[in-house]
Amino acid sequence: MIARSRLSGVSRKLLLSVAALGAAAAIAGLGTYATFTSSTSASQPVASGTVTIGLGATGAATNRLNVGATNIAAGDTIQRSVDLINQGSLNLSTVTLTTSATTSSLLDTDTTNGLQMQIDKCSTAWTEGGTAPAYTYTCSGTTSSVLASAPVIGSNMALANLSALTAGATDHLRVTLTLPSAAGNALQNQSSVISYQFTGTQRAATSQ
Repeated sequence: MIARSRLSGVSRKLLLSVAALGAAAAIAGLGTYATFTSSTSASQPVASGTVTIGLGATGAATNRLNVGATNIAAGDTIQRSVDLINQGSLNLSTVTLTTSATTSSLLDTDTTNGLQMQIDKCSTAWTEGGTAPAYTYTCSGTTSSVLASAPVIGSNMALANLSALTAGATDHLRVTLTLPSAAGNALQNQSSVISYQFTGTQRAATSQ
């Protein structure tokens, strides 16, 4: 009787152990069953635009800004044509002009009696006249003001009435420098070199 009881106890322990192992295996197996899934995809091309402004080709009426002038006197004007071109793919919000003097004198430092600058635009290409370098320009279309008269040296001067804010468009500009009639003897025998820098800024951000 004692031996049989011992055997029965051992059997119960074995059965319980097997049952426990079976339950553990069942629990572990729960994580291996497959689940339903579905996926899809799309490909979206994205490309950024460009902001590029340029000037017309030099050596022609499309860009005379590099043509100098000498022996100017009080009251004289210096006219030079230049095309401003939006060569980028983006429209612009503004175009500004910064001028500096790489060689400086009273012609650019005297803001009252020194050189004054004015910029106008013609709706068509300017008609060039005169004998180089004393060019003159007339407009067969409509003339509008791009920059009112101001001292020749300025920083980030806003340019108005530009078509070149639109990608691919061109503005036909005439830059006029004037030495005021009131310029006195101190303005004699002066020499300056004026540098022009046009800067275009992209349009406002928008939804695409």
